[in-house]
Amino acid sequence: MTILVIDAQGGGIGKQLVTAIKQNIEGAHIIAVGTNSAATTAMLKAGADEAATGENSVIVGCRKADVIVGPIGIIIADSLLGEVTPKIALAVSQSDAKRVLIPFNHCDNIIVGISDFSTGNLIKQAIEEIKNFNL
Repeated sequence: MTILVIDAQGGGIGKQLVTAIKQNIEGAHIIAVGTNSAATTAMLKAGADEAATGENSVIVGCRKADVIVGPIGIIIADSLLGEVTPKIALAVSQSDAKRVLIPFNHCDNIIVGISDFSTGNLIKQAIEEIKNFNL
């Protein structure tokens, strides 16, 4: 299973996702793509098998992935302080891959009903969803 982890800003969520995937999903091949080099570096240090940075890397990764995972902002153009370009949001949204999106209230995008969830709990739930895919 090829899992594309996409993150922006400091890569903290992506780092946690890569670590959790490595610990819980045997045989997963993780491609980490950051919208900036700090995010990419964080995910690479967490154990991603491959890593790249930038808009085109997200677009190419979306064509190769079985599963795409990241914060919900990766499908919202101009989110995450503008690091998610319209092309990134479109590539993720139109990919044939399964998408597991972590809901965060951030950058003027408010997801109702998630205020009681910790980041750790959301990551655990994301991993359980990925495990349930029959790929």
